Parts: sequence; structure tokens; C-alpha cells
Amino acid sequence: MRPALARLALCVALSGSFAAYADQPLSPAQQFARTHLIVDTHIDAPGELLDRWRDLGVDQPEVEFDYPRARQGGLDVGFMSIYTSAEDDAAGTARQKAHMQIDAIEALAWRHPDRFAIVRSPADVDRLKPGQQVLLAFGMENAAPIGNDLGQLKVFHDRGVRYITLAHSHSNRLADGSYSLKRPHGGLSALGEQAVAEMNRLGIMVDVSHLSDDAVRDVLRVSKAPVIASHSGLRKFTPGFERNLSDELAQAIAKQGGVVQLVFGSGFIDAGMAAQTTEYFRALDAFERETEATRARGETPPKTLEQFDAEWDEKRKPVATKIDQVLDQVDHAVKLLGADHVGIGSDFDGVGGKLPQGLRTVADYPNLVAGMRERGHSDEVIAKVLGENLLRVWREVEKRAQR
Repeated sequence: MRPALARLALCVALSGSFAAYADQPLSPAQQFARTHLIVDTHIDAPGELLDRWRDLGVDQPEVEFDYPRARQGGLDVGFMSIYTSAEDDAAGTARQKAHMQIDAIEALAWRHPDRFAIVRSPADVDRLKPGQQVLLAFGMENAAPIGNDLGQLKVFHDRGVRYITLAHSHSNRLADGSYSLKRPHGGLSALGEQAVAEMNRLGIMVDVSHLSDDAVRDVLRVSKAPVIASHSGLRKFTPGFERNLSDELAQAIAKQGGVVQLVFGSGFIDAGMAAQTTEYFRALDAFERETEATRARGETPPKTLEQFDAEWDEKRKPVATKIDQVLDQVDHAVKLLGADHVGIGSDFDGVGGKLPQGLRTVADYPNLVAGMRERGHSDEVIAKVLGENLLRVWREVEKRAQR
């Protein structure tokens, strides 16, 4: 446990933009956030650093994760998302890009050893969390950097990767993706099944976010350790949106001891935004097929993927969402799965700012605490959801690997 006022004073000292908080007493929710473990399993800061270097050890208002905001919100452990795209995979650059993102976070921790520390185990968390550092772990979003070489799983484990999302927006060598219209494996491939077994052996958590329903079922059939959904919503609130988990699959994850980490992004909590996302991937599939056909004729495609995305964004305005929509998912998940199988995976810096009012940056976790309290959740349940459940699963995955 850390003295709350000391932590707030540190934030103020590090960034003048937080000076307004110096003389304000902490709310009960802020006190709770600063004295209980908070683990967020999905923050896309590494990709932001590759796009443009920013010193996240100081105030950076244009992004959603930096040290002062993390301290303000009470974040203890943030899983840094090592994301690579299907395009990186096709170009053969995914592995290099993954290592570059890990390098960027290691450089950040090296630059600010008093503010950040990289953790590889729950034991590291237990040892370091009484300090003032924000603890950084690595999760790999998309197994594209593994390629066909399962030996790369150990390479990335040695670099600190502690969960891997098997696929992302497209199906890949290991698994079918929930957004993909092309599903060559009908779930997991044979290589994907071998990868899950090797991840179990190494102690890497298997992440089923982004997978097709059949792939999730295959993971649950194959894995000998509990699995996680690092950043998923519940399909009850977005009917027909396969990217979110059905009640049935969420219950199956919980039954095997896993945890569903609920996402904050507007596209996952709002039915209208989810429908837009589904429409986008259908349009993207048509665009890619047209592009392939154009190149096959020896012609230059009329537009790039970047131009396609820019035109799409220009035509469709995001729907405003509120924190209550995240709280609705928390309420349903706790009732459906039990308080031991729910957590948080925000997707900060990964959804283009499309976030609900009240949960816009890592400074806002106390708003979630306050909302859960208002809805009748006990402090014990809130503590489990904020981080204790994820740490329990991580310990179990590590323990089974050691066996």
C-alpha cells in the first residue's frame, strides 16, 4: 500500500499541468485507486512510440498513457501492446517491428528508472509495486512475428512477452480472426495448436481477443492453462459482433479459470459503433480483393490503404459513448461469470481516441471505481476486477509452466 498523498505530490512535481490537483483532497475513489492494485492488459503505447517518439515519462497531452496520468489514475501494471498488422506480416517486417517496439519501451524504462520498471512475473509485481514506478509488462497483439517458427515463442518470452493474441484483424498461420471473411482453418490451425501447447510450456498467457468463435473454442480445448481475453467486450451489448465474446464463450473461459478483460473503446461497447466496425472490415475485404486484381493485371491500384482508411473515417462520424456503457458490461460480466473472472483491458492509444466520456486516459480509473461503487459492487469485487484476477491467472499460467 502506498500513501495516497505522497503519490499525488509526485505527480504534481513531475508535471506542472497537474498543479491544480495539489491542494485538492482525494476523493474516496481516488484513494481506492491509489491504494489497490490496478492492472490494465492492453495499452498501445509502443505503436505510438514508433509512429513518433514521445517521452512518456513526462506530461504528453496528445496521448492517453504517460507517467503523470498513470500516477494520477493509480495504474500499477500496464501491459504494453506489441502490435503488428497483417500488412506487416505480408511484407515480412512483423518480427523486426515487434522487436523495435520492445526496444522502445525498454529505452523508456532506461531513461526513467525512477518512473518505470519492466516486469516479467507476478513476483516482480509483488516486489516492485510498493514503489512509485509504473510497472510495464509486454503483450503481443497478433502472432505474426512468430511466423512459422515456434522457436520464436521462446525468443519473445525471453524478451518479456507474457501474453500473445493469436490473430488480429485477419486470419493468420495460427488462427482465424473474428473480423476476417477468409477463415482457412475453421478455428486454430495445426501450427496454432502447437503454439498454444508451447505457450503453456513457456508460461505465456494465451489471449483469445480478436479470434473467431471457432478459434476460441479450439484454444479452450487445447490449452492446459487458463486463458485470457486481453481486451474484449460482451456480445450481449453488440449483437452479431463476433469480435466481442458471446455469453457462452465468456462462461467457458471462466469455467477453465480464465479472465475476461473488458475493453473501453467505443467500437466495442456501442452497438452502432460495432456495426460500423463490421461494415469497415467488409469494405476492406472488397478493397483488398480489388487491389489484388488490379495488380494481377499489371496496373497500379487507384488508392493506397492509407487513402482508403482516410476516406472511410471522413465519411463516418463516431458515436458519442459514456462510461455507463462500460459499467453495464462490468455489471453483466460479474453476474454472468462471477467476480473472480472479470478484469480491464482499456485499449488506450489503440482506438484513435474513440473512448467513452469518463474513461479517456489512464488518469480515469477512479471514475470506474466510483461507478462500480454507485452500482453496488463491494470494494472486494472492485479490487478483483481492477487487477487481482489477472494477477491470479498470470500466477497460475506461470505455475503450470514450471511443472
